[in-house]
Amino acid sequence: MPLHLIVVDRKQDFKWPTTNRVVVTSREYAKDSGKGLPPSTRVINLCRDYSYPSLGYYCSLVAEGRGQRVIPAVDTILDLNWKRIYQTALPEINDLVHDALAQAPSVPAAFSVHLFFGTPDDPRFRDAARRIFDTFRCPILEVDLRIKRRWEVVEIQPLSIRDLGPEQEVMFEQALDRYTRAAWRQPKWSPPARYSIAVLHDPAEKLPPSCPKALGRFVKAGAELGLEVEMITRRDFARVPEFDALFIRETTALDHHTYRFAKKAAAEGMPVIDDCQSILKCTNKIYLAELLPANHIATPRTLILDRKQVHRVENELGFPAVLKIPDGSFSRGVFKANNPAELAQLAEKAFKESDLVLAQEYMATPFDWRVGVLNRMPLFVCQYFMAKGHWQIVKHGGTAKKALEGGWRTMGLDQAPLGVITTAVKAASLIGDGLYGVDLKETEDGIHVIEINDNPNIEAGVEDAVLKDELYQRIMREFVRRIEKRASLQPANGRARHGGEPVLVAPPLS
Repeated sequence: MPLHLIVVDRKQDFKWPTTNRVVVTSREYAKDSGKGLPPSTRVINLCRDYSYPSLGYYCSLVAEGRGQRVIPAVDTILDLNWKRIYQTALPEINDLVHDALAQAPSVPAAFSVHLFFGTPDDPRFRDAARRIFDTFRCPILEVDLRIKRRWEVVEIQPLSIRDLGPEQEVMFEQALDRYTRAAWRQPKWSPPARYSIAVLHDPAEKLPPSCPKALGRFVKAGAELGLEVEMITRRDFARVPEFDALFIRETTALDHHTYRFAKKAAAEGMPVIDDCQSILKCTNKIYLAELLPANHIATPRTLILDRKQVHRVENELGFPAVLKIPDGSFSRGVFKANNPAELAQLAEKAFKESDLVLAQEYMATPFDWRVGVLNRMPLFVCQYFMAKGHWQIVKHGGTAKKALEGGWRTMGLDQAPLGVITTAVKAASLIGDGLYGVDLKETEDGIHVIEINDNPNIEAGVEDAVLKDELYQRIMREFVRRIEKRASLQPANGRARHGGEPVLVAPPLS
């Protein structure tokens, strides 16, 4: 559990100490307090004044200079102080505010809502509050509202804990407990974690990339390395900056919250697997169909078709042939046409989903190779066998309620054909240095890459059958390597980095 350093102007201002909260004054912190603490330390700046260049401003600046995560960050302080900057964020927020009040009974023409770590004191504003907190991550915010032609935000300003009334103090304490995750912990001391890693998953997903048992092993592997690994869901978007890294263990797509999570993590400068570029490249089979042959990697013969070119399948590939929707996953959106009639029927279905469709020659093999690649190095090798009575490893639909999957065999890297491994690593390296699953077919004509998956399966008892716990530890160690590499690239004294751009800071504190 990360240590939380609470910075206040006077220690008596803070009434809610716990074992994982250390309280220091702003002057103590600006001078020496906070140095030498673990990199995972979280700083919560509760100073009364954040104006530029107040002591409260300096405390956030000093925290960032020490490589510690702080709320509010310097760029948030500047955005709130220079209101012309935050006006660009208001249109979307105003839409949420208007939706919250559109059906409300008699409401004053102007009033204020208070947010405590993103939790509003008026539950109607839950969605708007999350969006505001995601944009302006500040412990306590007062949002002034008024109605003209529609409801809109007039001003957003930070508040001090000294401004809170008794009822608001109760709400603040509850929100602080949620934010620091102290309320659900045993009140006994334990050493702070080196880093914290968020694992995005969907407990309701039918074919997740990692089963609950595998997710538990990631948590265990992290704990053995001194890391805090926490499962999060799509509802935790605003919490992404609380962590040091993000690991996406949910099926990814472009028009999807997984891509937005990856973008958010990248904007925060956090290591993330899968990164948004990997999602962008791997989820589209048309991109891969152009990328792989251009880099002399063998693939099945492939055609990229629009509605008027379907006839090319029979002329150039013959039957059977495989049709693919560009952004399908887990064997969805992949069809086999055995004759012209089936081709016409399946093509009509596919073109309802996409303006372009891929057609590939059919390669009959008893299994597909899957090579896991992490940071351009092979991680595991599996054989995925075709589902019983089917031509794919996963059979969807039919009378069965669940998708049917074929068997598997996992082997050591030294047991797999060298050509399979080297081809997979070469293909994955064209995408990036993330975690990939490369699918290949081996025939008399050689080794062919079928696709590259940015979110490969890691299931307990399958992909980990050879390496066992070491598989999970290797992935967690890769996160540590990336976090520490990022920390080593932090800018030196005098400037702080925000979103990749340098921010000018105030003169030295006297």
